[in-house]
Amino acid sequence: MIAFGPVPSRRLGRSLGINNIPAKICTYSCAYCQVGRTLQMQVQRRSFYSPQDICDEVRQMVKSSSDQALPIDYLSFVPDGEPTLDINLGREIDMLRSLGKKIAVITNASLIWDETVREDLARADFISVKVDAVDEPLWRRVDRPHRALELEAILQGILDFSREFKGVLVSESMLLAGINDSEKSLEAIAEFLAKVDPAVAYISVPTRPPAEKWAASPSEESIVRAYQIYSSRLRRAELLVGYEGDSFQSVGEVESDLLAIAAVHPMREAAVERFLQQADSSWDVVEKLLDQGKLAKTEYQGNYFYLRRPKAE
Repeated sequence: MIAFGPVPSRRLGRSLGINNIPAKICTYSCAYCQVGRTLQMQVQRRSFYSPQDICDEVRQMVKSSSDQALPIDYLSFVPDGEPTLDINLGREIDMLRSLGKKIAVITNASLIWDETVREDLARADFISVKVDAVDEPLWRRVDRPHRALELEAILQGILDFSREFKGVLVSESMLLAGINDSEKSLEAIAEFLAKVDPAVAYISVPTRPPAEKWAASPSEESIVRAYQIYSSRLRRAELLVGYEGDSFQSVGEVESDLLAIAAVHPMREAAVERFLQQADSSWDVVEKLLDQGKLAKTEYQGNYFYLRRPKAE
């Protein structure tokens, strides 16, 4: 199946996914990949599916969703491999325009040094680029790229694209405990991203079983430190540490609302107190969530922070 969903996404609302790459054909073999190790690594772009077949299947899914009154905010190229390996990506985006939906591409940015890739991506409305490290050894350990790729060219390609792109550009950094979550590494990534100036810089941690067992989620303190460093240098930083879609279940319930906020923004103790006061609720809510393991408390730079604890699926 090429099209799937629509599924809830904190970044994109209700997203209809487009799997334009056969399973596990990628430019990277990321240590944390939730769908396992890459089966076929390549960097040469080629055709995988007929653009017409993709467009027909997506059109049918959009119609079915409409018939069932299921809203779709974005058509999202988010395959099991790297979407820009598809040499027809730009043409497919153009063909899907007739459906009247915004189009997103979630890319690891490994081929963005290629001008034709940037031209294809520029046709979309929303682009997410991955920046897990700006240091060569860390990049190779975390993302495990195809040997033909060069980090310097990728970073320059991201910068070039950020200056050309007219849509919404966001970044995502996946942090692994003891690998790329040190203050030095985070400072370096944030310094680079400040030049890119993404609309949002997302910070992710593994929430599903990774390709390698050693690819573990950082401590709560490390996550908060990352958020603080990113927030001090970038327009907006957000965490992606909870189940997708939770932040959209806003039903006025104190517990769910608190968890939704804490999954995106670590909250200082004083902010949590104000939140509870405004909701006419007590600190018992926090104690309950801490006891249940849903909320984590950690100290950073003399302040206590509360954040939603990442959960493995």
